[in-house]
Amino acid sequence: MFGPHLILEAYDCPKESLADMNKMSQVLDAYPPKLEMTKIMPPYVFTYNGAVPEDWGVSGIVLIAESHINIHTFPEKGFVTLDIFSCKDFDVDAAIKFFCDHFQPGSYEHQVLQRGREFPRSMGRAVSILGADRNRELNKTKMKSAKSNSKSLACVP
Repeated sequence: MFGPHLILEAYDCPKESLADMNKMSQVLDAYPPKLEMTKIMPPYVFTYNGAVPEDWGVSGIVLIAESHINIHTFPEKGFVTLDIFSCKDFDVDAAIKFFCDHFQPGSYEHQVLQRGREFPRSMGRAVSILGADRNRELNKTKMKSAKSNSKSLACVP
């Protein structure tokens, strides 16, 4: 298993909270140590203005040695998303609480995906997975070849 991926969508958040670039930067800066992760760059935060005026928002990302944490806001709609992907386990409940403490949603939905289910953590496992994949492909090729030969033999008068 490579690691957990938390996806959270929050509704009815205060507009001021979602429009504040400084707040976004502070939250993203504080997230990695809160989850015992390693920040490898300062947060990158920017404002987005799209073709539809009410779709503007603030987005930010902080890269961590374990992967990334990003947040996208839509202040006019009171909507914000959180995405935390890590190659090591983290306390999902603590991550959600930290988020809710800062963005104060009226409600939220979340899901946690376990990514990289066959991701090898060791060279031995990697060799095993690659060997199994190669055998599957070899068997497919043999099956196709056998079907091809049997069809061509059936056509001979």
